[in-house]
Amino acid sequence: MTENSIQNTPAQRPGGNYFGAVLAVAWKDLAAELRSRELLSAMLIFALLVILIFNFSLQLDRTTRESVTAGVLWVTFAFAGTLGLNRSMAIEKDRGCLDGLLLAPVDRSAIYFGKAISNLAFMLIVEAIVLPVYFVLYNPRNFFNPGFLGVILLGSIGYVAVGTLLSTMAVQARTRDVLLPILLFPLVIPVLVSAVQASMGFLSGQPFEEILPWLNLLLVYDVIFIAAAFMAFDYVVEE
Repeated sequence: MTENSIQNTPAQRPGGNYFGAVLAVAWKDLAAELRSRELLSAMLIFALLVILIFNFSLQLDRTTRESVTAGVLWVTFAFAGTLGLNRSMAIEKDRGCLDGLLLAPVDRSAIYFGKAISNLAFMLIVEAIVLPVYFVLYNPRNFFNPGFLGVILLGSIGYVAVGTLLSTMAVQARTRDVLLPILLFPLVIPVLVSAVQASMGFLSGQPFEEILPWLNLLLVYDVIFIAAAFMAFDYVVEE
């Protein structure tokens, strides 16, 4: 599906279905990636290399190793996610697709949510492949706890919500590959810290009452930054 076809679909016309426009943008990215496999392959290889490097470089006793595995996992997700966010918007910019999307007669926020959904899908696919490798290498306890998988979903949503907005800002600069991590990492410290603590809590079998504050922080972060991105995206793309 091309940008011209997006403009001609009923979901994209004035008064059309807003959610249809969001899904059209997301499907465009997914269909393009299914053909090229450029983005997912880069993210996956990078993530596997990072987690393998950590595994062979951290020569720790079992107790200490168990206490750092959640941090290793989220560092892997953060690095791979940043690479994916950068490439996702760079492809749009280099091919002139971003200008076509901005000319489409839809609310600009629909473009943001469409890009965020596709970025989240890419990140979740990579995570689904990395998690079995993480299980084999580190053999964590309570790996199959549904709460642990819920933390990964919430953390990924928060990371992508901020990253999609900032990658749209950074893609306009010539130093975009360096600029995005500089902008992104300070803002996602709350989501990474809370995700690591909550993940470690579920993996080590801590009581749910001790994990709940970190889950609440994740939820609040997701809601606030999704709302902020919704309101700011129009101004970001205008710049």
